[in-house]
Amino acid sequence: MNGTGRPRPESGFELYAWLFMRVSGVVLLVMALAHLAIMHVVNNVEVIDYQFVVRRYLTPFWRTYDLVMLWLALIHGLNGVRTLVEDYVGAPGWRVAALASLYVIGFVFLALGSLVILTFRPVANP
Repeated sequence: MNGTGRPRPESGFELYAWLFMRVSGVVLLVMALAHLAIMHVVNNVEVIDYQFVVRRYLTPFWRTYDLVMLWLALIHGLNGVRTLVEDYVGAPGWRVAALASLYVIGFVFLALGSLVILTFRPVANP
């Protein structure tokens, strides 16, 4: 290690979590900038409404894009909080409780967000 922070893990789950953070961070940066450009530069707030979302979600590409961004962002954030809990929560009981809560909350948000994206059906008159 030549800087501050944690060294790169040698193997196992922590190595894969470490690699995931680097790869997902770059992918999220590109996806978020593209989302920002499409939603706020190409289109402005006057055209973004319910019908805009309906038209967007008629193509599988945008549903997949939003789903991938949701999953990457949530798992990336949860992994970061997991690392903080591992580093700063010393008591084993509190660490288990914090991690269990984190995993349950993360699962609920992933499930609800995925459900909304995957089951979205337009209504006739919103």
